[in-house]
Amino acid sequence: MTVLVAYNESPQGEAAMRAAVTEAVRRRQELAVLVLTPQVGANVPAALAHLLDSVPATVTVAPITFRSEQVDVADAIVDQAEAVAADLVVIGSRKHSTVGKFLVGSTTQRVLLDSPAPVLVVKAGYA
Repeated sequence: MTVLVAYNESPQGEAAMRAAVTEAVRRRQELAVLVLTPQVGANVPAALAHLLDSVPATVTVAPITFRSEQVDVADAIVDQAEAVAADLVVIGSRKHSTVGKFLVGSTTQRVLLDSPAPVLVVKAGYA
């Protein structure tokens, strides 16, 4: 039983992380983090490390995983959700223009349609 969060260093990524921690606490589930920005080595970004420091001790954090540069973002999220048998996937979303709203954000739309688990989409204003 796992809550998966798709994280990147952005206001949306931070909001998704906070929402995922809240859900992991509420559901009493493990937290899995997929870093969407490909990394050189397996160094946890400083902003993420700071967020992880605030995760309550009651939440187990699985080893951090990183998206490969060769893998599409939506595919990486869906694949990781399947790999960890996620019960919930949490992703951040940014505000879109009128044309962007028509497209709904291709990554968000693909994850919503293809995810094996329910998806919580969070905007940057999440506290």
